[in-house]
Amino acid sequence: MRMYDLINKKKNGEVLTKQEIEYIVSGYTNGTIPDYQMSAFLMAVCLKEMNVEETAALTMAMANSGDMLDLSAIEGMKVDKHSTGGVGDKTSLVICPMVAALSVPVAKMSGRGLGHTGGTIDKLESFEGFSTSLSDEQFFENVNRMKLAIIGQTANLAPADKKIYALRDVTATVDNISLISSSIMSKKIAAGADVIVLDVKTGSGAFMKTMEGSFELAQTMVNIGHNVGRTTYAVISDMNQPLGIAIGNNLEVIEAIDTLSGNGPEDLLDASLTLASYMLLGAKRVTTIEEARELLLNTIKDGSALKKFAEFVTAQGGDAGPVFDTSLFPKASIIEPVYAPNDGYVSEIHTDEIGMTSLILGGGRETKESEIDLTVGMKIHAKIGDEVTTETPIATLYANDPEKLSAAKERFLKAYTISNEKVKAPNHIHGIVTKDGATKF
Repeated sequence: MRMYDLINKKKNGEVLTKQEIEYIVSGYTNGTIPDYQMSAFLMAVCLKEMNVEETAALTMAMANSGDMLDLSAIEGMKVDKHSTGGVGDKTSLVICPMVAALSVPVAKMSGRGLGHTGGTIDKLESFEGFSTSLSDEQFFENVNRMKLAIIGQTANLAPADKKIYALRDVTATVDNISLISSSIMSKKIAAGADVIVLDVKTGSGAFMKTMEGSFELAQTMVNIGHNVGRTTYAVISDMNQPLGIAIGNNLEVIEAIDTLSGNGPEDLLDASLTLASYMLLGAKRVTTIEEARELLLNTIKDGSALKKFAEFVTAQGGDAGPVFDTSLFPKASIIEPVYAPNDGYVSEIHTDEIGMTSLILGGGRETKESEIDLTVGMKIHAKIGDEVTTETPIATLYANDPEKLSAAKERFLKAYTISNEKVKAPNHIHGIVTKDGATKF
């Protein structure tokens, strides 16, 4: 088998075998296939594409390139959720306690954020003492005992993906559905869950900007999951405006706690209930989505989800006091409202600009070495379709540095388009994708 021949085969639009794809992935990972040949292969994939079987083979080859987490020591069907990323996306903090409160095991591996806000782990570190550095034995024990644990990603999780992605990033080969989906799914499959629910964002603040592209990516990932024996669903959710009201680490944790207490914003609750319902359905805890939604709402009404969140924080070394009294969280030193520049209706929000505002304030990482300020961020008071006046605060910014605040305020105002005519607010959820196809709302 020669790499030259495999590049030529894909360049001519032919289908590669599982063995050929495994040869390419292992060869590039161990260094026997050089960058220039792998670059040529990736470009051939972008131009000629891969079919479902090839994409599944690529996914498993990358998943098998490093550690494969064996969750067999955990009782029951293990569930996990993955988001393609968005602004104000704190659904994991809401979903995981609700699902665990219904005795469905959530064994989750999460990462840190690189971009406008921190990842799930960064947010959880708002609780003093909280740690995701658990041994495998402690991880398994926590999930078996209280149905929830979250650990950090190991360095050797799908190392082929890490190396291939770095090459894609500098060779203009990122935007291919097979390469994107195999990258995401290789890590989820290596993490070992039986049921995977994908939150595929679409819109101005998402990786996938178009509805068509989002549904295509979702269907490809769902097909991969089923092809390798994992029950997989995808929810297409809106990112043409931030999710919820809060953006920034502490602020998002507080909003998640408010949601678990029954006082959260409607869009965050709706998105969380939808995603969590498919986790319950996949785990066979329920037979219908309607049943799942009712059970999940009951965990909020009876307080069991909030208690589960506190139990989880305590079990991983954190001070759970702020779960029941959010005023205990540290606060930013400067709090300043931002007013609408003119009267009218919010017609568009460039959500990626909102994310950049958070980054400027210090709420995210520009590089892996950057330190996050957990207290900064913003609260959004006006969303698409809302009427505003020049006396209306459309947001409140939370900062610790006057210069950063000034730059952030300027950037924030660029995110809003205010027009004379009222527009309809977008749906929170745009559709569901299963192995049988897509349902669009």
